Amino acid sequence: MSALTIQDVRKSYGAVDILKGINIHIEAGEFLILVGPSGCGKSTLLSMIAGLDVPTSGAIRLGERDITHLPSKDRDIAMVFQSYALYPNMNVAQNIAFALEMRKVPKAQREAAVQRVSDMLQIGHLLDRKPGQLSGGQRQRVAMGRALARDPKLFLFDEPLSNLDAKLRVEMRAEIKRLHQRTQTTTVYVTHDQVEAMTLGDRIAVMKDGQVQQFGTPDDIYSRPATRFVAEFIGSPAMNLVTAQRQAQALSAHGLPLPLHGAQQAALGSAAEVLYGIRPEHLQLSAAGAAGSLPGTLSMLEPTGPETYALVDTPLGTLTARVPGTVAHKVGEAVSLAWAAEAAHLFDAKTEQRLA
Repeated sequence: MSALTIQDVRKSYGAVDILKGINIHIEAGEFLILVGPSGCGKSTLLSMIAGLDVPTSGAIRLGERDITHLPSKDRDIAMVFQSYALYPNMNVAQNIAFALEMRKVPKAQREAAVQRVSDMLQIGHLLDRKPGQLSGGQRQRVAMGRALARDPKLFLFDEPLSNLDAKLRVEMRAEIKRLHQRTQTTTVYVTHDQVEAMTLGDRIAVMKDGQVQQFGTPDDIYSRPATRFVAEFIGSPAMNLVTAQRQAQALSAHGLPLPLHGAQQAALGSAAEVLYGIRPEHLQLSAAGAAGSLPGTLSMLEPTGPETYALVDTPLGTLTARVPGTVAHKVGEAVSLAWAAEAAHLFDAKTEQRLA
């Protein structure tokens, strides 16, 4: 196992800056998630860690070694691609063993490695099959087995589950997490799926426009988003945000006061306009007329089984509440929304940075 350090890494193509100074450090054995929308630079950064591209400036270290300009073959890194990248003319056992064969590993060791990873991934019964005879999930297991057989210092995953259906993605996500718990190999995993990010990572780097918006544990990212972008990108449904005006140590929106507690009032600082955020699960839906609540009209219901998303038109705009189970109220019915002041998140409307 080796720690990974990314120090002020920048990448430009002519006048276009793709990465704008990335600084990340993860300890040996940690699972790092790079998450963000398409075009944010996460795959570019992964390519540089893998040695498939070179930074314009900055440094990448794996353990004590500077690998910034080291050829990919000398980095002791294994990569699992979105497209599986299996050799169609080889069977499963040959695909798993191929990288070891290229490294002149003795046949007995290759066979032992194939047996070890096939047992770990429960694909021993598939060793004689060709990739064309496998399902998508089986192909992904073989791709992971090929990486595991090398016993590298670092695993890289480039959106490995995006080609799978929803049920299989959930199963493979659990499989990847179990594998990491077993091997404890330092891992970097790229995804645009915030559910994958939250469930897999020890730490998450949320990226936007070539910059890291926030780097922290899943709980940090979700409970204390550093920017408006993080607050809206992480969490489903997204956080409700209302533009509020500052009045001394109080906030109001559309003439309605918004609840704050003492620490939030102190955090307002000099911000003249504030984005006031509430996660959907912190909104309580009740019948119209509840004391101290916000009136509204139920405009849409989205049942998911264990919970229901309720969209409510209010004087503050349309707010989404996440309610356990089913909702007794009907669409078009007058309802009320309430929440605790402690659940609110405050962001400077101008800078979009969190108010501490």
